Amino acid sequence: MRGKRVLEAGCGAGRFTELMVNAGARVHSIDLSIAVEANRENIGARANYVVGQADLRTPPFPAASFDVVVCLGVVQHTPSPEESIRALWRMVAPGGWLVIDHYTWTLSLVTKLAPVYRSALLRVPPERAKKLTDALTDLFFPLHWRVRHVRVAQMLLSRVSPCLVYFNAFPQLSYEQHLEFTRLDTFDHLTDHYKHLRTRGQIERTLRALGAEDVTATYAGNGVEARCRKPV
Repeated sequence: MRGKRVLEAGCGAGRFTELMVNAGARVHSIDLSIAVEANRENIGARANYVVGQADLRTPPFPAASFDVVVCLGVVQHTPSPEESIRALWRMVAPGGWLVIDHYTWTLSLVTKLAPVYRSALLRVPPERAKKLTDALTDLFFPLHWRVRHVRVAQMLLSRVSPCLVYFNAFPQLSYEQHLEFTRLDTFDHLTDHYKHLRTRGQIERTLRALGAEDVTATYAGNGVEARCRKPV
């Protein structure tokens, strides 16, 4: 990645940013939220790194400016995923790559109560929704923690609990750190205004319609992970 021009659309707190910066890429990170502040604080002042607050649908760069455009965990939360993908595609230079992911349909949509909680929370003001998700976290998280090493118990509990927990992914974190992680991610999970779903085939067709080559889409991670190359 050394010397490559990389656009990270939806930068979050900076885990991916740090990887690209340390690999020697020239990274521009943008996000519409104040996550840019956490990103800047975590990465620090680096000669090959710039971060700014911007809408990925109207990025403040000339077309075809980047060798790699990466957007993970964001497209499904925009008003039109297809419009957002087209905007990202315009930023890719000839011969460059676009990397995205997208939520897809899963069995949990009909076997868990989380969608019911979300439907109810979207009907109340954000401040009230935050208090309610905090209350749900305070109710269910201690139960998750108590059975964190019992897979079957976790699976059964997740049917009624909306909490997102990451005990297996981050076993080194303390109770308090996991609690805050769950509190923040559960609120995000239950109150995002847009949560579009697309199949692998739909994502592939969207990318091919743009004229993309070497299109690869697989079910992985958050749902569908895809990459493609812009013809030279």
